[in-house]
Amino acid sequence: MTTVAILPISDVNGEKAYRAIAGDKQSVGKTAGQALDALTDQLDDTEFSALLLIQSFHPDLLFSAIQQARLAELMTLWRRARDQGQVLSPAQQAELDLLVEIELQAATA
Repeated sequence: MTTVAILPISDVNGEKAYRAIAGDKQSVGKTAGQALDALTDQLDDTEFSALLLIQSFHPDLLFSAIQQARLAELMTLWRRARDQGQVLSPAQQAELDLLVEIELQAATA
């Protein structure tokens, strides 16, 4: 099963938007649903199934504000690296992967 992350972002006008990411594919929409719909159009049936976890983006006991801030920081670094045709350092990528996994587990719980 492919993991899909939907993150709040600011668009070029500074307005709130959402980016959906699955592996090397991504999309942006005015709502999380629009971003997800645009992303699923790029995925074939074997890459996406219908299990969705929706998380409020507020810190809690399972995923703290510090973890959220670090995840946001690493995602910014990841996007910058991707846009420049580069990758994160192995340590940064491992930390990002771990935080994504922790966030997924927290959302599931």
